Amino acid sequence: MLKKGYKLYSILTGSCPRCHEESMYLDKNPYHMGKIFKMHERCSHCDLKYKIEPSFFYGAMYVSYGVGIAFAVAAFVIANLFLGADLIETFIAIIATLVVFMPIIMRLSRNIWINMFVKYDPQAKAAFKNS
Repeated sequence: MLKKGYKLYSILTGSCPRCHEESMYLDKNPYHMGKIFKMHERCSHCDLKYKIEPSFFYGAMYVSYGVGIAFAVAAFVIANLFLGADLIETFIAIIATLVVFMPIIMRLSRNIWINMFVKYDPQAKAAFKNS
């Protein structure tokens, strides 16, 4: 299920949503905070323009909210139900989880957002090379 051709592959790896050949980001490490939003302008394999329109990734903020809630719920379940932490410790665990995983949540939400609008095309790479 985590192989080229599936949206989940592009979302989790940050690769081009059309051809799945290249990372969209200049630096694959989301914890290099100065480069967290730095993206290639176009895919070198299929010529997909990543910023489809100005301010395209503002919509990723809505996705980021949902992904952040999922991380917070996971932290709550682990801290409260599995580890038996009290309310204050659980709250601290949720806040710490959101702070630590913030760069991953931001990148993941961008990946989900662009994959909502661009579908995988296995011929895109060949079509670009032949043009």
